[in-house]
Amino acid sequence: MASQVVELDRIALIPLSVSSLCSGRSHSHFRHRPTLPRFAAQSNYQKIRFKLDVNGSGVQGLSRTPRGVLSNRRRRVILGVASAEQPERIDGGELSDELVHHLEGTQESKSFQNLRVQRGNQSSGESDLDEEHRKKTSQLRKRIIFGLGIGVLVGGVVLAGEWVFTVALSAAVFAGSREYFELVRSRGIASGMTPPPRYVSRACSVICCVMPLLTLYFGHIDVSVTSAAFFVATALLLQRGNPRFSQLSTTMFGLFYCGYLPCFWVKLRCGLAAPALNTRFAASWPLLLGGNTMWTVGLVATLISVSSIIAADTFAFIGGKAFGRTPLIAVSPKKTWEGALVGLGGCIAASVLLAKVFSWPTSTLSAVAFGFLNFFGSLFGDLTESMIKRDAGVKDSGSLIPGHGGILDRVDSYIFTGALAHSFVKTFLPLYGI
Repeated sequence: MASQVVELDRIALIPLSVSSLCSGRSHSHFRHRPTLPRFAAQSNYQKIRFKLDVNGSGVQGLSRTPRGVLSNRRRRVILGVASAEQPERIDGGELSDELVHHLEGTQESKSFQNLRVQRGNQSSGESDLDEEHRKKTSQLRKRIIFGLGIGVLVGGVVLAGEWVFTVALSAAVFAGSREYFELVRSRGIASGMTPPPRYVSRACSVICCVMPLLTLYFGHIDVSVTSAAFFVATALLLQRGNPRFSQLSTTMFGLFYCGYLPCFWVKLRCGLAAPALNTRFAASWPLLLGGNTMWTVGLVATLISVSSIIAADTFAFIGGKAFGRTPLIAVSPKKTWEGALVGLGGCIAASVLLAKVFSWPTSTLSAVAFGFLNFFGSLFGDLTESMIKRDAGVKDSGSLIPGHGGILDRVDSYIFTGALAHSFVKTFLPLYGI
């Protein structure tokens, strides 16, 4: 019978153990008889002889060997080729050097690919960390730059006083009230209650903006608050649909929180016009900037209060980062008792130091009490705003100030402090003969 040649397609090497296929090491050849399907019984099969030549590009064709296997002329039979992980003898023959190099190259390629994937994942993680560090550094730089700019601007406004101070405060109140009513309308709060209509919210923002101006003009705040409350309640009761108590409660709190409380800063800065005669700056202050008459009790009290609040926030942040272990309250998880105590110490220290510089108040005990009151008011205002943001489900009240969030995020510590500081200076200090 004439020899025949069978062409096989490229066959992928299957990593099987040679010993599992060849249990003996004799030179005798083994016969592989595949199980044939039923329909193959009628097919014409013939014994042929072939040999496989293996190289790096796959399995190529073939000629005679001492033994053969059954192969169907009409059908293409794919034979599994076993390749050993290490070079071994197969039935007395050895793997070719080309196959050995191919197998070793495949193993090295897989190891190199795994190493490259690991290095890629590691470099990707390092790049993510670098990007996060870069973002934090950029955000911190923005906070410092805009914080210093705001501090200088606020200092100039406080020194100017009167209409300059009041108009600047009104602008801040308008922006803060808009942010408050947007928080009330957010999904987190509005999902459990009915928010006030948008036209009522806008009207309340305008009313809150006008309140400080009316306080400076009339010298008191009672008429503006009662008139605004009456107007808002009437608008809510006469609206279409079914008025809800939640609309009235959130709106009235907005008038109190964003409009009424900030007006006490106007009463503190512009209402207490008694001269602070003992201050060291009064005698040498230039006439172009107002002379010694501008250094009133209201100006000194406002400067001490604002400065002590800044010191309280700064020291509380540093102390919380360095020593913070015990959470202060669930409303603001990042605040700790350690940070609060360090902030209290910084607030009192700033109040006493500025009292010595300005020679007001003359009693150290009064300066300590004033610092404690400022810290309590700033902490309470901060926690109140944190509670509102937590219910609203947002991190910042807005994005007006780059690196700082919204206006409420920056002035929350001052909202309740103005009323406490004014009451302390107006009511309690005269009792000690100051």
